[in-house]
Amino acid sequence: MKRICVFCGSSYGNGKIYTEATKKLGEVFVTNNLTLVYGGANVGLMGVLADQMLRLKGEVIGIIPGFMIEKGIAHTGLSGQIVVGSMHERKERMQTESDAFIAMPGGYGTIEEIFEMITWGQLNIHKKPCAFLNTNGYYDFMHEFLNHAVNEGFIEREFKDMVIFEEEPEVLIQRFFNYTHPIIDKAKIAITKRNLKTGS
Repeated sequence: MKRICVFCGSSYGNGKIYTEATKKLGEVFVTNNLTLVYGGANVGLMGVLADQMLRLKGEVIGIIPGFMIEKGIAHTGLSGQIVVGSMHERKERMQTESDAFIAMPGGYGTIEEIFEMITWGQLNIHKKPCAFLNTNGYYDFMHEFLNHAVNEGFIEREFKDMVIFEEEPEVLIQRFFNYTHPIIDKAKIAITKRNLKTGS
């Protein structure tokens, strides 16, 4: 594992705890000689993480759509920048450039991005770990919801358990190093459930 993609907000959140956790994650990346792949902006927690990594002489790769550069929010001091044509292309490139994915506290974009990576993992498009950095319990309700989805029969327990929730960056990264992707065929599960329901 060499490159980890981090999805995080273009906002800072309420309270220093989010900024401090972001800086801590950057330190853990550098300590473990990991390259950061992220959305390429200089605002919010995205900018905090990139700046911390660069301050510690870490490698940072930004992947950003051209229209965001035109808005003036692109980070100009990165180790490398990849410009893409759309948000969809950005996610696809993030997936191919990265060995794992972390969602820090963030809004709609952050949540949408990590769930697309989780979905692709479920479909075996990739076999890379996905995690929520649960700073200040930010994703507690998300964890509760996923358990609810399992109990209601919409997510298989194995697929829920492949998603990592951790509060401490060091522990999260170690879980990445020890990760084993579940060997499950979602299509076969769906067919089996259909046959059981229809009696065929």
